[in-house]
Amino acid sequence: MRNNIVHIGAGELTYEIRAIVEIAEKLQHLGIKTNMENIGDPIAKGEKIPEWMKAIVADLAMKDCSYGYCATKGLLETREFLAEANNKRGKAQITAEDIIFFNGLGDAIQKVYGLLRREARVIGPSPTYSTHSSGEASHAGQKPVSYRLDPDNNWYPDLDDLRLSVKYNPAISGILIINPDNPTGAVYPERILKEMVAIAREFDLFIICDEIYHNIVYNGEATKPISDLIGDVPAIAMKGISKELPWPGARCGWIEVYNADKDPMFQRYIQSILDSKMVEVCSTTLPQKAIPPIMSHPEYPKYLEERKIRYEKFSNLAYDILKEVPGIKANRTNGAFYMSVVFERGKLTGGQSLPIENPEVKSLVEGLVGEPGVSLDKRFVYYLLASTGICVVPISSFCTPELGFRITLLERNEKEFVRIFKTIGKAITDYLGS
Repeated sequence: MRNNIVHIGAGELTYEIRAIVEIAEKLQHLGIKTNMENIGDPIAKGEKIPEWMKAIVADLAMKDCSYGYCATKGLLETREFLAEANNKRGKAQITAEDIIFFNGLGDAIQKVYGLLRREARVIGPSPTYSTHSSGEASHAGQKPVSYRLDPDNNWYPDLDDLRLSVKYNPAISGILIINPDNPTGAVYPERILKEMVAIAREFDLFIICDEIYHNIVYNGEATKPISDLIGDVPAIAMKGISKELPWPGARCGWIEVYNADKDPMFQRYIQSILDSKMVEVCSTTLPQKAIPPIMSHPEYPKYLEERKIRYEKFSNLAYDILKEVPGIKANRTNGAFYMSVVFERGKLTGGQSLPIENPEVKSLVEGLVGEPGVSLDKRFVYYLLASTGICVVPISSFCTPELGFRITLLERNEKEFVRIFKTIGKAITDYLGS
């Protein structure tokens, strides 16, 4: 090219959660039967949408108005519904004007980071969901800045690390919180959230809180929406229907903005997000129309509770199996539907392997693990996939120095679920002993 046309942050756009699928597909062509435990899509794992919910969507699909544009911020009646729900539950009061819809939270994340001044950084958790870390790093054209989540303390944030990172990096302008957390499944108690808000207030920062899994909490844990605790600190809460209904294919998420009027610069920043959305005209109409009738349906609370009970049962099955495996740290999942497992330091080496019967598969994997820069946990993930057919995601791809893997809890067949986790446990033991 005559000129360099590549964005300065292009190298930061990575998404191993889907990248691993390409390897799995190659192995499938070579005869390996796979269990895809890499991506948080309940529908792909057999989640059954109730008939009453389908009937609402089907009825809306028969209405001509569902096929047109909506307001740039989103349907007014839906935003009013969500604002009222927040105001009944949270202390920070908002109106419909404080809500903006996007084509899924992926769209929201790219705009929220992409419209920051390049020098302004948002510090996020480590490990963190790849879309957040990639979006923030790409906007800045630099590696992500992060605070540590502690696998020896329920994956809770290391608040001392957060405070020191903020104190000594004046470029940090915001704090990202994911609660319940992806990829760890941790649920943050109120005391931790309060301290994170206090740090933001002390250093004059704003907060982004991804609450996409807020209504999927179990094992007796409890948390608070950021709107309950934010006080006068400017903040953005990210929400959506992809995991809760679940309807990931709808690509329908929104942000709720708190305290925009408390800071003129934050208010101008939010306006720039809206202006960017206006250039696109609007977000998808039909899913927005479905939100009030679905979430206000008398069956909805019961439906959510049934799902939480199932995730709770499977989180405990997984934990009870893996907590007995030497050489790893396994925490019980208390929210969302992921489990992150890390290897104890020094347990992984570059010479470990698992038996692979198919010579073509073995050749492919040995080529992959022999590539320069392959992390030790990705090496394990490749061998696990080739040897057992179980596809997980290396935890190092979630912006962390920890080595391990993330797996979903979405397999619905209990017998198959137990088999998968027992197989992983044995594979870990065999791998570390090889």
